[in-house]
Amino acid sequence: MGATIITIMALLFFSFVALGVYATVRVAKAARRGVDRTIDQARRTVEDTALRAKSFGQAGVAGELARLRLSLRTSMRATQEALREGVGEDASLKESLDLFQRLSGHGLELDADLKRLEREPDRAWVAGQLPELTARTERITGSADALRRAARERALKFAEDDLSMLSAQIDVEAGALRHWAEPESVPGTTPASGAPGVTTADAWGQPTGAAAQTGPAGEGEPPAITAPDPRRTAYPWEKSTRPETTT
Repeated sequence: MGATIITIMALLFFSFVALGVYATVRVAKAARRGVDRTIDQARRTVEDTALRAKSFGQAGVAGELARLRLSLRTSMRATQEALREGVGEDASLKESLDLFQRLSGHGLELDADLKRLEREPDRAWVAGQLPELTARTERITGSADALRRAARERALKFAEDDLSMLSAQIDVEAGALRHWAEPESVPGTTPASGAPGVTTADAWGQPTGAAAQTGPAGEGEPPAITAPDPRRTAYPWEKSTRPETTT
């Protein structure tokens, strides 16, 4: 019995140790990925700043190469961010993202070629390569821009359709809220003037005309006017009043 308890305790101890090591490794890997992303972001920022400075501060081949690299990187990064953000809400952009990944391969290859040419000492030869490099850059950035704009136009179209549908539903609901039922007429109220059976009075307050005739049972008194029921509500949205009780 004692050996079994010792064995169980040992297994629990090693399980906790293994779990702690696994958690430590996971945390270390996550921290390393975060550091790597920070370093990559900082490196890209420095490279973009240097390319921007070269494109504006240098003339000739060096400035043109910097301009091509900056245009390529800016377009590809903007398209990547737009597609990655949009695919979370629109699954149909998954295919567009896959196409962009293939396009990114060509973009990385072109960026590497442009970077190598920055260190090429034969500037005359590099100048002869610029027309072809410019055409490649424009083809890649044009495709990236087309994907990005199409994704944004699709998102705007969906947002507009949803807003139009929501506005139509709100208009219907607002109309329903304004179309309330007319208040029910209170029994025993005097009909409007000019209607059949109108009771009029002379200057002395005596009934004349139809009111002077006998009632339905042949009696000489006019029919009694029923007072309105205080328990009846005037509008359907009002709460019913409870009758007063007497003790």
